[in-house]
Amino acid sequence: MNNKKTAQVYHFDLYGTRDEKYEFLHNNSLKSVSWNELKNDAPNYFLVKKDFSDQKRYNDCFNLNELFTLNASGIKTERDNVTIHFKDEALLNIKNELLSLDIEDFRKKHTPKPDGRDWKIITAKSDLINNKMSLTTVHYRPFDFRRTIYTGKSKGFHSYPRNEVMRHLLKDNLVIMSTRQLSTFDFQHILVSKFIIDMCAISLQTKETTYAFPLYLYPEKDSKKATRTPNLNSEIVQKIADGLGLKFTNEKEADSGTFAPIDILDYIYAVLHSPTYREKYKEFLKIDFPRVPYPKGKETFWKLVRLGGELRQIHLLESPAVEKYITKYPADGDNVVNKIKYQDCKVYINDTQHFEGVPEVAWNFYIGGYQPAQKWLKDRKGRKLEFDDILHYQKIIVALTETDRIMKEVDEVEVE
Repeated sequence: MNNKKTAQVYHFDLYGTRDEKYEFLHNNSLKSVSWNELKNDAPNYFLVKKDFSDQKRYNDCFNLNELFTLNASGIKTERDNVTIHFKDEALLNIKNELLSLDIEDFRKKHTPKPDGRDWKIITAKSDLINNKMSLTTVHYRPFDFRRTIYTGKSKGFHSYPRNEVMRHLLKDNLVIMSTRQLSTFDFQHILVSKFIIDMCAISLQTKETTYAFPLYLYPEKDSKKATRTPNLNSEIVQKIADGLGLKFTNEKEADSGTFAPIDILDYIYAVLHSPTYREKYKEFLKIDFPRVPYPKGKETFWKLVRLGGELRQIHLLESPAVEKYITKYPADGDNVVNKIKYQDCKVYINDTQHFEGVPEVAWNFYIGGYQPAQKWLKDRKGRKLEFDDILHYQKIIVALTETDRIMKEVDEVEVE
């Protein structure tokens, strides 16, 4: 055991213009500065002052990483331009050329970047030849669903496909996406999907890797189990059940005396969209997987489940609400995205065409490290928007606007 005394750490904030800072430094020394001594709080040992007055209360909550017993970061491709595409046609073309072209010819055409430790053209080719593959949807960025070829083999077509988790998302399932740490923003890093997910699905910021928490686990092909099982810690679930006076069931039932995995997911989803909760625990939400309080009672639980369910359906773009468009796309043109601008509630995609009636709250809304209303279009610069793309973008605007509204409703419920 190491009994050495930790160092004393002092901190001081200096604000102002550059000249004001220079003057302060010129007129002071290390001895004259009014330093603030920092507490040496394990295990993080922060070098700036933090407010951890609610730490005990927060620690009494359950951790997402503890509740969902199986989880992992999203898939890592190493070569997005090769492995992920908007359409199956482009993806199949890549596959055919990878299998037919000489390695150096393929490299020159598609990926001049040298082979790395975890992705090589020859191993990607071997993976497609020797393993069963499927065309599947990948949740690439918020509301941005693309297509990829999935085999599940590491250091193959994808460098790290995270098959231990992602195979469960190739079937009927739901997955919560979140991060373990934050580097830039306060916590807004929560989203739901029903597809396999990319490791940058909700943020590209340093340290903000996207983790996948699937709701259900499916048996292996040769397993004697016939049905899926909840990917939930039974002790935490039992504590929730005891506190609510309800019986937990593996699948949703009509019996009002029961609750199911989908209810737990919706409850979590509502809590982590509470602006008050995010603000109160923002320092804690930056340093580990988010924690969620145990439900305080049946009435509160079911209110939050309802609101979380609304958010879930909206974010999956499955709610009828997202098809009640609040925007218009009035002008004819070539539909090519090349000059994006927001002005007077209009989102211009080029000099002549725009989406009309886009609320400012939707345009500026953040999910994780992205502003989806902006990011979705920026990632399509130089591309022509098809009819389905235009409808899809209008759904995104509704979804973001509705999210802002429902988050305010969540805040009216006493979460703790």
